[in-house]
Order: sequence, then structure tokens, then C-alpha cells
Amino acid sequence: MVIDKAKTVRTGEELDLLQLLPWVNKTLPGLHGTPEVTQYSGGASNWTYRLKFKNDDLILRRPPKGKKAKGAHNMVREYNLQKAIKPSFGFVPEMKALCEDVSVLGADFYLMERVEGIIPRKNLPKDLRLSEKDVSKLCTNFLDVLIQLHRVDYKGSNLGHLGTGSGFVERQLVGWFKRYEDSRTWNVNRGKRIMKWLEKNKPSHEKLCLTHNDFRFDNVVLNPSSPTEIIGVLDWELATIGDPLMDLGNSLAYWIEEADDRLAKSTRRQPTTIKGMMTRKEVIAYYCNAMGVAERDFGFYEVFGLFRLSVIAQQIYRRFFDRETKNPEYKQFWILVNYLHYRCMRRIRA
Repeated sequence: MVIDKAKTVRTGEELDLLQLLPWVNKTLPGLHGTPEVTQYSGGASNWTYRLKFKNDDLILRRPPKGKKAKGAHNMVREYNLQKAIKPSFGFVPEMKALCEDVSVLGADFYLMERVEGIIPRKNLPKDLRLSEKDVSKLCTNFLDVLIQLHRVDYKGSNLGHLGTGSGFVERQLVGWFKRYEDSRTWNVNRGKRIMKWLEKNKPSHEKLCLTHNDFRFDNVVLNPSSPTEIIGVLDWELATIGDPLMDLGNSLAYWIEEADDRLAKSTRRQPTTIKGMMTRKEVIAYYCNAMGVAERDFGFYEVFGLFRLSVIAQQIYRRFFDRETKNPEYKQFWILVNYLHYRCMRRIRA
């Protein structure tokens, strides 16, 4: 079975081992040798490396270089949040060490355990042959993990400090609107009609729970010996105490299905088009039934998820536009931003 592997470190994103290793050896004594350093290419936001020592296997997470949106790429928060959630939600990797001394790598970073397994990216590994029934089971297991997260008693688990209470929906709108305006370049839409519609159609009532806010197939790890079973959930940068339906809406923004147009399929990052996977409508129905909530009009949550994804894409593209990264994958992200706005408007008119 193909285990997810890191690749050669991208040019300009190398780790300075002369600076890093003295800190690592002092903080985590007992590691042997100089690690083999590779980099995961799946993420488009923070930089993620594998440090393979002779007697241990660690993951290093750090923010990208260049100008960052306020509140983004907060390694200290991401580390502390995962450490706090781990006792209540076992899918979180074990945190190992946090470094707030920017003289080491030029930014805060942290180390965590590597959860060895299969990460279902755009396509499943070629040697992973799942039947339609197995794919259906994987899909429901994926949604069940999100549901399990939303059912965590965050108050009883002393996790209330991870959020700021009521008014979450309005804060999200204000925050993502500003992020888009701050990162907008000349070649993308202004997005004013979408923002006005979201403000006008925001729900009057909200429920709060522990949310991930970037829950996708390529952020989960599958058990190599039982590949429909999820053993880990990664990338907790955006997690908070928030609205569970907005969390699901964020996931649906990435959920490309077989009936979608060609451009949508060209943006696919997870294997949601294969037989056995649910459609977006089926995902909503399954989630609402499991959580015991009315299957309401999901328009606001779907449009918000798509708009929020457009902001994330635009922030990444802005780094390329400002020549803060040379990653060629980001060169055409402005097209994705405009397409996501098109999908927002199409959903608004539906």
C-alpha cells in the first residue's frame, strides 16, 4: 500500500539545519543523527516538512515567508489548539515542541508526530483498489469524523477559550471580507455583490461547537491496513469554536462531484467524483440527519464556503503576485478566484 510521502524541498524553502538542529537537540534530547528533510507539496498555505531521524519521525510546520494576513499562519495558536483538543478528539497528532524564537528559522514553528498512512488527495493511490461499497464507507466515515468533532463537549472539556462566543457568523463575514479586500489584485472581481448578499442573508440564529474549518479528504490520514478507516486529522490552523453548518459549508466548497462542469473538475483536490461518493446534496442530508437538525436551505453556507475559498486562493495568489513565492502552482490562482465568484453567483440565483 502506498504511504503518503514527502518530496524534495522546494527551491527557496529550505530549512537551515545549522540553526535548527541545535534547538531541536536541546528541546528534544535523544534524537540521533542528521535528519533526512523532505517537504509535503499538498498544502498551499503553511510549509510542512518531514524530519526523519534514525530513531524518530517528526513533522515540522512553519508559516511561509512574506507578508501575512493578520491572524493567518499563527503557529503558536495552531500548536496550542491541537494540544488542547487532543484529549477530547483522538484524531489530532501528538504535539512535540513549539519554538517562538524567530532567530532559529525566521518564524515561529512547531514539531509534531508523523501519523503514517494514506492521504487521499486528488486521486486515490493507484494500488488502492476500493470497491464502490468501500468508497461509500470511506465517505460516511469521513463525515462521521466531522460529526464526532462537532459533538465534542467543548465546554465540559475546557475548550471554550478557543473561541470568542456568540456573533461568530458576523465576525466571519467581516474578517473574510477584509481579507479579500486587503489581498485583491487588479485581475480579480471586486466581489461586492457576493458580500452584500451574504450580509443580507446571514442566519439569525447560530449554534456553536468545535469546528475544523478546513475539513477535506486531503487533510485526513487513512489506516494503510484498513483504508476506509480514518486515523488522523491534519491542518488545524483555522479551527475554532464556531458554527457547525459553516464548517460543513467550508468542506462543500472543495466537494467536486461528477455532474460539475469541466472547470470545476479541473480544480478538484480530493477523490469526491468516484463512484460511491455522495453528492453535495447527499452530504447535507446525511449530516443533518445524523445531527438531528432540520435540512434547511443551505444556500448561505454554500456561498460563504465558496467565497471564503476564493479569499484563501487570493491570499495565496497575492504572495505570488508580490513575488514572495516562486511556486509555479500559484500562477493561475487568480482564475480560480474569479471562477469561485461565478459559482457563488450561480448558487445565489438558484
